[in-house]
Amino acid sequence: MPHSYAQNIVHLVFGTKERRPVISDEFRPRLWAYVVGVCKGEGIYVHAIGGVADHMRLLIRIPATLALAKAVATLKANSSRWAGEQGHRFSWQQGYGAFSVSASVAPTVVRYIRNQEAHHRKMSFETEFVALLKKHGVEFDPRFVFG
Repeated sequence: MPHSYAQNIVHLVFGTKERRPVISDEFRPRLWAYVVGVCKGEGIYVHAIGGVADHMRLLIRIPATLALAKAVATLKANSSRWAGEQGHRFSWQQGYGAFSVSASVAPTVVRYIRNQEAHHRKMSFETEFVALLKKHGVEFDPRFVFG
């Protein structure tokens, strides 16, 4: 794509099905490493990856040639398949949250993602996700946000 330039930085959030706490502390580093590998294969740059037992978040830069929905579908499908092959039976929720981030704010989001465990001692995933939707001006029906 000559003369096409893009800076698509996205804070991506998705939970496990029914937000079950199935991503153990022991398995989490391996799952994150696998997801980073999938991202590299798709040309997605990973600024940060993190989360806790019931959800994952990434700050990624998606190339101009890759649609967000395709990127998310690829990450979720490959990671859940791989997790199953490793003996961890879980699946991701159907939807996801994706929030644009400017390059100037990216370092703040990186710190936020890396400190998920401490953050979630103070605020639940559900409360935090709704706050993100509101902060970014995303319209939603509270009855359907979490399935």
